[in-house]
Amino acid sequence: MAITGAAGLLAAWETGLGQPPAGRALLLHRAARPDLDGDCEALLGLPVGEREADLFALRRTLFGERMQVRLACDACGQDMEFDLEAGQFARNPAAPGDPLVRVAQDGWEVEFRVPGIADLTAAAAAADPRHALLDRCVVSSVRDGAPVPAEELPVAVQRRIAEAAEAADPAADLTLNVGCPECGTATRAELDIASYLWTELDAWARELLLDVHLLATAYGWSEPEILALSPLRRRYYLELCADV
Repeated sequence: MAITGAAGLLAAWETGLGQPPAGRALLLHRAARPDLDGDCEALLGLPVGEREADLFALRRTLFGERMQVRLACDACGQDMEFDLEAGQFARNPAAPGDPLVRVAQDGWEVEFRVPGIADLTAAAAAADPRHALLDRCVVSSVRDGAPVPAEELPVAVQRRIAEAAEAADPAADLTLNVGCPECGTATRAELDIASYLWTELDAWARELLLDVHLLATAYGWSEPEILALSPLRRRYYLELCADV
């Protein structure tokens, strides 16, 4: 699903209006990866960090490099605003290597795959998300040469698996540490690029629809005719309408 032009963007926005955040994230990811031809199963199987990089790349293509971020200081409540560059997080992921990650500790040998979006979504809906994620992602677990079910992994080994997964997919968790200019306290915050990008797309779509309304009223043009205009020409005609 390649988004090209204003009409394609509006169609994607309209589709996402009635969907939950996970559906919107998938919609945006489909737009970011036209090479997968809308294969949702393949997209949901990608590591989370790869999706995040894809969405940052899409954001840069649609709305430019500069991203404005605002958050409040945890300590004093001061409103902080700063800029990020989308390209800083949109680097192409490294070529895929071995799909399995292996850890060995205290006589345990475990092979697991890095969680994908589908794994995290399914685990979040389970009564015990941690064990659900282990069940989905642990390929084999052996202690002293004997196979052992994943649910019997000790806490120390589970922690080691989590550390190895984070090292294998570092872009999956983008956490910012922002120092407050007022009190100096550092505030930690996660940047959810899917939510950020959807908010921008929503604002853009609503503004564009207002432009369509004004131009259709002034000139009698249809929506497809107006959307076929370049942004520069639309803006010029809107300025002419304002002068009348």
